Amino acid sequence: MVLRKKLLFSMLASAMLSAQSYAEEAQTAVEGEHVNRAVVLPAIVIEAMDDGDPIKTYVDYKQANVTRNGLDKKDIPQTIDTIDVSKYKMYGANDLSIMLQGTPGVTTAYDMRGDGITLRGFSADNGDIYRNGVRESGQYRRSTANVERIEILKGPASVLYGRSQGGGVINLVTKTANFDSRSNIGAYVGSYDNVGATIDLNKVVTDNWAVRLVGEKFDSNSFRSGIGTQQDSISPSVTYRSDDETLTWTAEATYDKMDRVPDRGPNYSVLLQTGYPVNIKQGYAQEGDIVTDETKSARIDLRYDFLPDWTFHWGLSHRNSFQNFDHFYLGSYCSASSAACAGHIGQISQVYYWQETETSTLTNTWDITGEFNTGAIKHNVMIGTDWIKEERNPKLANQYIGSDGTTLTSIYGWYDPATGKLSNTRNGAALSTRSYSEIEATSLGVFIQDLISITPEFKLMLGGRYDTYDMSSHQTRNNNRDVDVRGSYDGESFSPNAGIVWQPVESQSLYASYSKSFSPYGGRGWISVIDETAEDLKPENNTQYEIGIKSDWFNNRLNTQLSAYQIKKDNMRGRAIEDDNNSPIINIGERESKGFEFSFIGKILDNVFIRGGYGYTDTEITKNIRTPANEGNRFSNSSKNTGNLFIRYLPTDRIYGEIGATYVGSFYTSDANTTKIDGWTRLDAALGYKDETWGATFAVNNLTDKEYWRTSSMPGTPRNYLFRVNYFF
Repeated sequence: MVLRKKLLFSMLASAMLSAQSYAEEAQTAVEGEHVNRAVVLPAIVIEAMDDGDPIKTYVDYKQANVTRNGLDKKDIPQTIDTIDVSKYKMYGANDLSIMLQGTPGVTTAYDMRGDGITLRGFSADNGDIYRNGVRESGQYRRSTANVERIEILKGPASVLYGRSQGGGVINLVTKTANFDSRSNIGAYVGSYDNVGATIDLNKVVTDNWAVRLVGEKFDSNSFRSGIGTQQDSISPSVTYRSDDETLTWTAEATYDKMDRVPDRGPNYSVLLQTGYPVNIKQGYAQEGDIVTDETKSARIDLRYDFLPDWTFHWGLSHRNSFQNFDHFYLGSYCSASSAACAGHIGQISQVYYWQETETSTLTNTWDITGEFNTGAIKHNVMIGTDWIKEERNPKLANQYIGSDGTTLTSIYGWYDPATGKLSNTRNGAALSTRSYSEIEATSLGVFIQDLISITPEFKLMLGGRYDTYDMSSHQTRNNNRDVDVRGSYDGESFSPNAGIVWQPVESQSLYASYSKSFSPYGGRGWISVIDETAEDLKPENNTQYEIGIKSDWFNNRLNTQLSAYQIKKDNMRGRAIEDDNNSPIINIGERESKGFEFSFIGKILDNVFIRGGYGYTDTEITKNIRTPANEGNRFSNSSKNTGNLFIRYLPTDRIYGEIGATYVGSFYTSDANTTKIDGWTRLDAALGYKDETWGATFAVNNLTDKEYWRTSSMPGTPRNYLFRVNYFF
């Protein structure tokens, strides 16, 4: 990939000049003695800390936006993890899947087309990832360029968000204009020609108005030959706050584009068949392979405190994402002559596909939260509605069409392990559209949730949501032929949740909860072609029981979270004949996930901070009508053990060092449990400096240069370095 470093440094130089004239008007940073800060702080306090603040990534958020109700996390009877993004940016991580590695109960399997994330064993990739509470459905790689933090609400969450796969939801909270954050510009350089620049300008214009501009541009190669990524992201926002601070209005727009030479090579088992040593640095992208992810979004968010302890919230958002790929991928070993292997015996024959997919989501939501008493009993209630319209238009091709309009020619690619040479028959001729569909889904949800404080120590949470949904599809192309296939589907679902919270002392919160989620029409995480031959159109359901305790220790120096859960999925759907898209959709069985999770964050000495956790996820296919042999097997792409531990030492308030370990246990690549990916542990370390004006870090990822495989086709990155510097004002 051709690097565009001159543009990067031009961007940085312009930003530096602007910063010098702007710095005189900047607000002074929010200061505080590191040793005196509590380990759990309100979001507004943490957001005011500079990126690179020595303890910002070692304090926990008191509330989480993902709950929607504004309550403290200790009052919510479900597990909630909050992850500050800056701690991963320090190591050069930009992918959401890498940032979540080692998080208890989370498995991330590399997927060139998406993020490959499972929560408590259930896929979250296509329908359970949100940005500022708005679903980011579809198959694409999500940018973290303007993300402040990642929030994970574990377990079924349909009472808050509607359809769900049941393992939980992930909410990305972005950086928007506010009246507290300082500005900064930065640059970084690292291994594999990784170079980038960032800008984050937050300006208080008046007592009522603030504006912000967040952007990033980077260009990087890979440890794998021929692989590279370029990204451009820009996100302006504006916030209005009334004089009495009862009304806040925010508008935000984001443009993000990522161009990649994709890394989607053959499986490790296929490489072994060649008889040659496996070289993890070998890339398998053919010349001309490309993947483009482009996203445009805009949203407005309004909050109005119309009465003491009562708030009205309204949000309107539109997102349009586009993914285009033209590439060769995976492959099989050529041991005998065939159409794909003629003249290439002993080589690997790759699969070719071209695809364009456009996905758009329009969301209109409002809710009211407030407090009232019925006698001595206090209520924290939330009522609201969500209206969502989603459209998806996938177009695929994998053959050329002749001048006669009927002759089809397959497209082949090969890798020769003896020479390392890549070759293919791609020639730029006209492609025959193999399939094209226009798909639309509309849903309306009405929900209510009430935290009932029977006494200050004993609380009861009750909630319910009623959803209606309509889906329709029009397929005009299938198997390289014109068709006119229309389908439609509508349904409704009720999702309850209930929990009890007991807080015998302020520092301890014990809870037990029940929650349920639904996933309509075959449990799909994304909307797809309606198959009216389906024998059972009822939604899949996930039911969870969870108990746990959330604790503060040693005078609020250490925060811990311990939980145990059981999730059952029933009415699972799939094709009657596996891999046969012409067979009807039927109920294929049930599955179960159970386990426990423990996480902690805080300081064990005045200048020593820790964060980490461990998760045990035991998954089992309990019933499989279609493939009984899979009964008793573990879910695909779900590690039984995950965990991480990071320790930071501050010899002074300005200098710090960090070392950490990330562990991901073994997992299977399919429900058949035939291919197992070994678990691995990776060590990372960093040094940092931060004063009032400057911040710098030097980080080493994979300190011991351990060789491991993230998935069956993607090895982990060898030892690599990143140096980052920021100027704050």
